[in-house]
Amino acid sequence: EDGRSLEDVFRDVDFSIRISLLPRRFGVDAIIMFQDILTPLEPMGAGFQFKPGPVLEHPITSLDSVHQLKIPEPARDLKSVGRILNGLKTELEGSLPLLGFAGAPVTLALFMIAGKSPNPKVSEILDFMDDHPRFTESLLDKLTSVTVDYLNYQIESGANVVQLFESFAESMSKPFYEKWALPCHERIFRNLNRDVPSILFAKEFSDLELMASSGAAALSVGNVVDLSGAIQQFPELIFQGNVDNRIIAEGNLDKISDATLNCLKQSGGKNHILNLSHGLLENTALESVMHFINTSHSFCKTNS
Repeated sequence: EDGRSLEDVFRDVDFSIRISLLPRRFGVDAIIMFQDILTPLEPMGAGFQFKPGPVLEHPITSLDSVHQLKIPEPARDLKSVGRILNGLKTELEGSLPLLGFAGAPVTLALFMIAGKSPNPKVSEILDFMDDHPRFTESLLDKLTSVTVDYLNYQIESGANVVQLFESFAESMSKPFYEKWALPCHERIFRNLNRDVPSILFAKEFSDLELMASSGAAALSVGNVVDLSGAIQQFPELIFQGNVDNRIIAEGNLDKISDATLNCLKQSGGKNHILNLSHGLLENTALESVMHFINTSHSFCKTNS
């Protein structure tokens, strides 16, 4: 509204703190910082501009372009993120957990290769990555190093939990995921501060064994996963999910109640963080979101 670019808004510490705190009025159980998964790419030399969607002037498609990418120093190059988290920690005063996050290396690579949102050409770009293994290995190695440093910086700055977003996992074959995505996840979680819980979000990916081998303490699961079966199979893990976000968007309050209660009953009240299958869909009514939250609170009070 004030004519600023979206990337400038993400750098605005006070504004980002205010936006991050907005869900608090709805009675949520945690706060996630307002930021974009592409934020750490700018100090690497691959900054996106939002026009309104993300655009990278020079896509990363060659080994030479990968070699030119820098490894940022988060405390110097991403200090606005640290200030946002510090400010949120001060504001929350321990009343709610604070979540930090990052895009997973393959997800970031898809944006960098496309030079914009990779939809609807995700499959083509994944094939390109498979067909150019030296390029892919070099790019993912660099992005993994950046992600480790970035998430540890968030932890140092006040994040109580960190989440890794593999936003295009549903488009990956199991061989691709195992060859390219999983080693990045393993290296990231292995090198994070182990005192802080970590969550892996692999959007609508169905192979729980591959996800569980990442080393994350918790897994976000979508509609393709049976929640009760997942909890039985991996009792040592926490699961996040998996109310169908389409039901919330459709706005039928009875269906929202049924889906929410069914999810809570599947978990048995153990090792579970209630959430959607993935993000809220565009134009989802606030009333529907509130009904989802209130239904869960009522259930928990009754069954505590």
